[in-house]
Amino acid sequence: MTVAAALLATASGAAHAGAQEGADDRGGAAWSAAPECVTFSADWRYTFVTNNCPDTHTLKVVYRDGTDVPSRVAPPGAMVTFPGHGTTGNAVLGVIACDGGADA
Repeated sequence: MTVAAALLATASGAAHAGAQEGADDRGGAAWSAAPECVTFSADWRYTFVTNNCPDTHTLKVVYRDGTDVPSRVAPPGAMVTFPGHGTTGNAVLGVIACDGGADA
């Protein structure tokens, strides 16, 4: 199952993705859906991801068109910023947790 398909299958369409695990088909990097305590808000310019969890997480936004952005480390209570969905019909599908460093 691709990352996008997994997120579509597990996301409620609101502010978080479910807790399914798998392998990213863009190189086999380990990933899992972000915990439910991680939320996001996306507009055309920015996607704001908030870690409401008690633990630090390394997170990445998944886009419908496959845009690949670096992961970001989010300590508890932090909000990290990613690119938005733009004005060409792209969409933010959800947030995944990355294994590895901030540039995983």
